[in-house]
Amino acid sequence: MNGEIIAAPNLQPEVRRRPHEGRKFLSVPGILFLIIVTQVPFALTIYFSFTGWNLLRPDSQRFLGWERMWNNYSWILRNPDFYIVIKNTVALTVSVVIVTFILGMLLALLMNRRFPGRGLARTMLISPFLIMPVAAAVLWKNLMLDPSFGLSAWLLPLFGLPSVFLLQEAPMATIIGIVSWQFTPFVMLILLAGLQSLPDSTREAAWLDGAGPVAMFRFIILPHLRRFIEIALLLQVIFVLNVFGEIFVTTSGGPGIQTTNLSYQIFLEAFSRWNIGRASAYGLFAIVLANILVLLFLRVVRSQQKETA
Repeated sequence: MNGEIIAAPNLQPEVRRRPHEGRKFLSVPGILFLIIVTQVPFALTIYFSFTGWNLLRPDSQRFLGWERMWNNYSWILRNPDFYIVIKNTVALTVSVVIVTFILGMLLALLMNRRFPGRGLARTMLISPFLIMPVAAAVLWKNLMLDPSFGLSAWLLPLFGLPSVFLLQEAPMATIIGIVSWQFTPFVMLILLAGLQSLPDSTREAAWLDGAGPVAMFRFIILPHLRRFIEIALLLQVIFVLNVFGEIFVTTSGGPGIQTTNLSYQIFLEAFSRWNIGRASAYGLFAIVLANILVLLFLRVVRSQQKETA
């Protein structure tokens, strides 16, 4: 009107740049690093498992061919010792995970309470996890379990029991005890972090509603700790499947192969028999077994959570 020109409104929506769009490329170096340090060695392991590479024969690092590519796997599956090694690995892993979970839960519940000297008690309980596996194995083998001058040689006669060398009488049970002693603090730390994230108001409301200790643990604490329990079980299975130093120092896989797990069997194939191809095939069996055990433990935990829900 009156000769004035009114500008038409801009009907196109204003395009605003999201604050995180320019930062998404910052994760690319991290992803590339993970691919290089995890997937490239995994791919090489798969390739080497189809070769007959032996370190004593440098010219043997070549593909076996399409007709003989499964030679390493067929040899392992025909070897009766393989099934004993699998049984030892499963027994060690399942036993340690169960023992460490029970002890870790009890210690986490205890350390979540207020009492004098709680900080010192936490530090002392965490210390076994900070000891190197080889040092822990030497400590138990020589200072604790030696039948001549170890602590067991002094302690067992006090109860009227003969002094025995447990690493010879019960080798697998002894290794389970050593590994459980070392990894229980790890489970305790994870579960304790979960307990400390539980609001006090939730507990107080449960107490006011008449919930006892058992009901509190079953319907309040366990559902809250579900994610923490899954993380603890996942990491425990991975750690225990990689147990090597304790077996190497204490029993060397013996007597016979009674305490040989997959990790130690891979070491024997690669650095005693120098067969890299067969050791790589054993490594892939270890990966498959780890995934199976992780899925089984997680399914058990989730089924228990559904029952308590």
